[in-house]
Amino acid sequence: MADGVGHDGVSDQELLARHVEGDPEAFGELVRRHRDRLWAVALRTLGDREEAADAVQDALVSAYRAAHTFRGQSAVTTWLHRITVNACLDRARKAASRKTSPVDDTERLEQLLEPHESASAPAERNDLHRQLLEALGTLPADQRAALVLVDMQGYPVAEAARILDVPTGTVKSRCARGRARLLPLLTHLRADGGAGTESKKSAGRRNRTQGTSVPPAAGPHDAGPSDSAAVKGGGGRA
Repeated sequence: MADGVGHDGVSDQELLARHVEGDPEAFGELVRRHRDRLWAVALRTLGDREEAADAVQDALVSAYRAAHTFRGQSAVTTWLHRITVNACLDRARKAASRKTSPVDDTERLEQLLEPHESASAPAERNDLHRQLLEALGTLPADQRAALVLVDMQGYPVAEAARILDVPTGTVKSRCARGRARLLPLLTHLRADGGAGTESKKSAGRRNRTQGTSVPPAAGPHDAGPSDSAAVKGGGGRA
């Protein structure tokens, strides 16, 4: 710890400034504070633990190296999320160019479910969760990222727009298009799998309500990459 100075009660922006000034522990504290949410966004966006871990690591390395460019025009958490989402979208586009889906088999879908859900949650809820995640994986990367931030992570549209670095209208449009693509697919899945009897009208209403058209954000059970692997070599885009 630089000069014996602690980090309790220190703001994110001050931590970033301390990192730039040479505090060897300041950036590690930022990682500790934000890693779980960054991990949740990456995992839900990419649908694969290895890809998500690599995306987070790439993003953290980029943030570590680009900290001196931070100008305080947004919150540090917004800045970190923007870098992470960009890293995820880069990987999603590369996957699409290889003609592969980010979520393409049962084993990968299992990775998206929290351990307590797989083991003890009601079967119907567990099955619906699987179907929702599988459907989410069929969306274009930009629509998926918008829905992950707004509907799964609970960010206001304006904050999601800052993270994605696009106008609020673009976020709304991407969410609307994503929900429109999800609705018929999810209705079909529910009809085939018998997971619930809610009408199409109710389903449509649910998809117009923020935070309920896709699964909720991952909680503490959705373990992220280990501390020792939080930052390693990689690209990413600041």
